[in-house]
Amino acid sequence: MTATAPALESIHPSLWRASQLARGRGNAIDTGYPTLSAKLPDGGWPLGGLVELLVQQGGVGELRLLQPALKLVGTRSIALLQPPHVPNGLGLGYIGVPPQKLMHVKASKTADALWSAEQILRTGSCGALLYWAQHVQASSLRRLHLAAQSSDTLFVMLRPLAVAQDASPAILRLALKPAAGGLTVEIVKRRGPVSIEPLNIQLQPTPVLLSPRGRTVRPIAPVAVPRVPVELAH
Repeated sequence: MTATAPALESIHPSLWRASQLARGRGNAIDTGYPTLSAKLPDGGWPLGGLVELLVQQGGVGELRLLQPALKLVGTRSIALLQPPHVPNGLGLGYIGVPPQKLMHVKASKTADALWSAEQILRTGSCGALLYWAQHVQASSLRRLHLAAQSSDTLFVMLRPLAVAQDASPAILRLALKPAAGGLTVEIVKRRGPVSIEPLNIQLQPTPVLLSPRGRTVRPIAPVAVPRVPVELAH
């Protein structure tokens, strides 16, 4: 009789066959969208690693996409780092994300923002960290990914769609594009086979979540980041 080969994830959780979705890490949080969860390793947003959502511009629906997961992070705070607009407390409360759990972190320099993200991840003080970033060096991405591995924080970076072709240490990368009633989601990178067909995700209608200047309703007050040595962010 021929012995059956053991499942690769039983040897080590970081191993998987290229034709199959990675299984065995078991450290994921449900997306709230069955069609999306079915396409992701372990059936949800991975925890303890870098996740990238690639968008043409901030506010296309990324918060509504993440809303079901944000409701599952427990009692810990949800940090919004460098959002493109002021977070709207009423809008976020409408979709079930309590404003009192939100922490708006504003940094004057990229180095300060990177330092803040790393400290949040290493301390595990927040259940989720959403970081909107334009230009980030590969070395900084790797450092943040390593910091995320020491925690069970849902760490999502919102980056420009134009960087989809660039290399990244992220364990999951999704490209988001506006569509009627929601988003078109393309899986750029995952631990598993290449995904060709984009997904259509219907999102809950809601008031504005990121209010442009001059139209803010009950904004989330920002937390100032102290100046830190630049070398800490590299």
